[in-house]
Amino acid sequence: MEQTEFLEKNIFIDLKNLNEASDKESVQVFSEADFEIVLQRVEHFGIGVYSVSSWLKGKVSEVASHENFKKKATDPKWYKKAFLTFKSRQSGLSYSATYKVSNKLLAKNTSLGNEELS
Repeated sequence: MEQTEFLEKNIFIDLKNLNEASDKESVQVFSEADFEIVLQRVEHFGIGVYSVSSWLKGKVSEVASHENFKKKATDPKWYKKAFLTFKSRQSGLSYSATYKVSNKLLAKNTSLGNEELS
C-alpha cells in the first residue's frame, strides 16, 4: 500500500477536500472542523506530520513545521499547538499538512488488505 492510498482510506475518508486546483491529488485542504478530525486520526495511527499550512482564499497563508517546534514529526503536541495558533489568529481558514506514514504501518495495512481478499 502506498502512502497516498493509506491516507485516502484511513485519514481523509468522508472528509471534503477543498483544494480545487488541477493538482489536487497532491495537496488535500480541509475546513477547520475536518482538519481537526484529520489530526485526531493522524495521532491515532502515529503518523508523522512534517508541516501544517493555513490557507486563506485559496492561497497558503502560514506554514509551521515540526522543526520550528523542535519536536519529532510524530509528536502530536507540536501540530495541535500549530493548529490552535493558526485558528486563534484568524477565523475562516482552511488547512493542509504534509505527512509521513511509516513503512511498518504501510506494510501492516497491506497485509491486512491481502488477508481480506483471501
